[in-house]
Amino acid sequence: MSDEPTNTSEKLVELAKRRGYFFQSAGAYGGVGGFYTFGPQGAALKGNLEDAWRERYAVGEGHMEIDAPTIMPEPVFEASGHLEGFDDMLIECPDCGQSHRADHLVEDNTEYEDAESLPIPEVEEIVAEYELVCPSCGAGLAGVAVENFNLMFATNIGPGDSQPGYMRPETAQGIFVEFPRLKEYARNQLPFGVTQIGRAYRNEISPRRSIIRTREFTQAELELFLDPEEDEPDLSAVADVAVTLYPASEQQADDGTTVETTIGEAVDDGTIADPWIGYFLGISQEWYESVGVDMDRFRFRQHLSGERAHYASDCWDAESEIDGNWIEIAGFAHRGNYDLSKHQAHSDERFTIFKQYDEPKTVERATVDPDMSYLGPEFGGDAGTVVEKLEELAERDRAAFDGDTVEIDLEGETHEIPVERCGFSVDEETIAGEHIVPNVVEPSFGVDRLVYTVLHHAYREDEVDGEERTYLELDPEVAPTFVGVFPLQSDDDLEREAQAIAAELRAEGLSVTYDDSGNIGRRYRRQDEVGTPFCVTVDYESLDDEAVTVRERDSTAQKRLPIDELPETLAALRAGDLAFDDLE
Repeated sequence: MSDEPTNTSEKLVELAKRRGYFFQSAGAYGGVGGFYTFGPQGAALKGNLEDAWRERYAVGEGHMEIDAPTIMPEPVFEASGHLEGFDDMLIECPDCGQSHRADHLVEDNTEYEDAESLPIPEVEEIVAEYELVCPSCGAGLAGVAVENFNLMFATNIGPGDSQPGYMRPETAQGIFVEFPRLKEYARNQLPFGVTQIGRAYRNEISPRRSIIRTREFTQAELELFLDPEEDEPDLSAVADVAVTLYPASEQQADDGTTVETTIGEAVDDGTIADPWIGYFLGISQEWYESVGVDMDRFRFRQHLSGERAHYASDCWDAESEIDGNWIEIAGFAHRGNYDLSKHQAHSDERFTIFKQYDEPKTVERATVDPDMSYLGPEFGGDAGTVVEKLEELAERDRAAFDGDTVEIDLEGETHEIPVERCGFSVDEETIAGEHIVPNVVEPSFGVDRLVYTVLHHAYREDEVDGEERTYLELDPEVAPTFVGVFPLQSDDDLEREAQAIAAELRAEGLSVTYDDSGNIGRRYRRQDEVGTPFCVTVDYESLDDEAVTVRERDSTAQKRLPIDELPETLAALRAGDLAFDDLE
């Protein structure tokens, strides 16, 4: 049986390890699942993609950027709900003891595509019905319990009686908890956005497919805070952007398929329920194309009701096709005011914005001023709680005070309090505005999966001069190395000139590699496989005519250019202001 890679993903993983894109971490100690190191080329590509994201979503949209800690104290995640609800479905083989994600087993071996959205009892029934087996040892899993497994990495903050903490599972919470201070930087004006690019951690049950599913990864997230009653996006810039959508209705239909439409049409007909989601899908469609994602292998898929977070009014994923499978590379969610409301309820801070009215308003306000000489002896230590319940009731249902007594519930027991002892009154007051909890719209991008997608979509094989060639057709603006500089042969004069050119190009801000090892053909092939868009070769004629040969990666075409024009010409090629075919 041949050991040759059988699909693009297998070939790409081999190339990535060989050429320094990514490889499993701690290989000297046998490696550990779910952790990968980005090599010199991978780190550079990842950094270029992050810079491109920052330029579009932070700078381009006029939003601020922060860098919050990756470890936060336990109360943050109690408030956010991660301690109770951030789970995956775990099934453990009774024979070999290996743990697997039950929903992945179902999706990989049955016709069910979104098992993650199914309840655990139904997943257990499917495992039994299809007689699914352990991928590690082949033992049957029918009848084995499926359990929830929390993905949070726990740690301790400080020595001794240390404070429990967790490594963040998303960068978003680092933005939400700092809202009371961030709103001051935004001068308390909505809408405003906060971005962050950073590491997140999830203790995946069964990490797989190299950097597609890992335990440590990078997210690029934008949290847009807005007034849901007043703030609307300007859709004019994206209304005509063509998109491929896979709505929930099509996913649930027997003959469902994707829908080709525009952002404007999808928002108008309600396919995209929220205009802000439509806006971000539109700019993201264009951005993904600009960094090298193949738009013929790209779509936006709407979350089904079972997989959508309970607080999200609408949610879509950007998905890319990899060897016939669709993987999520970004999520776009309208989170309502859930996050800020939860943190306000669990902390001593106010997570609101004061909304100024155009004109002051006169409103009726129901209040209570209870007679504590009555409540104290009657309720003792619970008197304060009774006052709070009376205040809540007055605000919620003033009609409850219309009779002679008002009822409150105290630890499951109903108590009647004379209304005359409550000090209930309805007064008019003039107010200039109100405190509101902003809503949040969140585009969240997986950077590692984007790196993989860009590499996979750029992978090419062809034949040059009778020899098979592998190359990466990376966009010049994100390619980790932009230009390779070579002396034609090992010669002191050629090497000095080539090194001087390389130094000059680096001084102009271009990413340059210098290579004088092996014949020129092999050096070209190395750079093709890395994805370097252009190569500059210094030959003996260069010493006389002060010109060099510039080779373009995709076509392998070559042109002769003056050395003194190289920096300006190459910079224009990288920016897309000049095409190689247009060079004289």
